[in-house]
Amino acid sequence: MIALASDHGGYDLKRHVIAYLEEKGIAYRDFGCYGKESCDYPDFGRQAALAVAAGECEKGIVICTTGIGISIVANKVKGIRCALCADTVSARLTREHNDANMLALGGGIVGTNLALGIVDTFLNTAFSGEEKHVRRIGKMEG
Repeated sequence: MIALASDHGGYDLKRHVIAYLEEKGIAYRDFGCYGKESCDYPDFGRQAALAVAAGECEKGIVICTTGIGISIVANKVKGIRCALCADTVSARLTREHNDANMLALGGGIVGTNLALGIVDTFLNTAFSGEEKHVRRIGKMEG
């Protein structure tokens, strides 16, 4: 299951991500927001991150206008490795090297087609498991 969250600036892109997940038959849980009214991304991003950290959701995708604020919020939760990605190479490498468990996107930064390519890459790339990457992740958690 994928945890989703956005603020009003990421709401439209989140709707596209939901359509992608539904098309692929991927289960998700939407932690809000649920409309375009101005709201605070920490209220929703934190809930998605907590669900991933608790193991209720395998991975998470969080979206605000830039992706910056909501990624910072997610990374404040112990056990979360949230990567802000604006291209598919970064999405692939953060999974292979960092075993990132959350993806942040900027709804005002990346277009829909690119964003869905990033989501697809993030969700379909496995962690390499290489010893050097395991060691480095351990140091991050340290």
